[in-house]
Amino acid sequence: MISVVIPTLNSERSLAYCLARLVSGVVTGLVGEVVIADGGSTDETARIAEATGARFVQGPKGRGIQLAAGAEAARGDWLLFLHADTVLDQGWEEEAARFIEQAGMERAAAFRFALDDFSPGARRLEKLVGLRCALFALPYGDQGLLISRRLYRRIGGFKPMELMEDVDIVQRLGRRRLVMLGTRAVTSAGKFRERGYAIRSARNLALLMFYVLRVPPRVLARLYG
Repeated sequence: MISVVIPTLNSERSLAYCLARLVSGVVTGLVGEVVIADGGSTDETARIAEATGARFVQGPKGRGIQLAAGAEAARGDWLLFLHADTVLDQGWEEEAARFIEQAGMERAAAFRFALDDFSPGARRLEKLVGLRCALFALPYGDQGLLISRRLYRRIGGFKPMELMEDVDIVQRLGRRRLVMLGTRAVTSAGKFRERGYAIRSARNLALLMFYVLRVPPRVLARLYG
């Protein structure tokens, strides 16, 4: 029923953990396939995908480009877009199945943001993201996106953007068609620990503001680094 699409680029350190948590969905029959949409990895990403039975699709680098390619290769009626450094909490497949059964094909869903860090900075950021989602219905890509293929195609799918492809598609979905699930999507906090939560969060907010002001995504991608 669900095709899980995961964009990767040298993701060997995190991909196995991400895939391991999907096994429960495979066992119940909810997940029919996993598509790895790779942007030119030079590490063991391809070998991990092969070892776990995932389909491996390789093309140009760029998360929006990769997500669109993965969706095109997928065969399921439902698509779950998930980052390679994100691990869904146990029991995710039960809530996802209920959503599919109750919400129908005209709504999409995202998971609750969480970080694999016990620091106060991580808890503060989680609360801020929760507030952002409650006020603006604006989850980011690291919260996953569960959407029917029919609705995905109706809104135009992922655009070939180098950055902000997640904000773009959520804006086209609109608040009325988006549901926030209770299950956590636990993402690696490494990028926040590297420069500090305050600096990283401020930079992300600045990039979002620049995007709203219509700065081209390719420019934002260079600023993002």
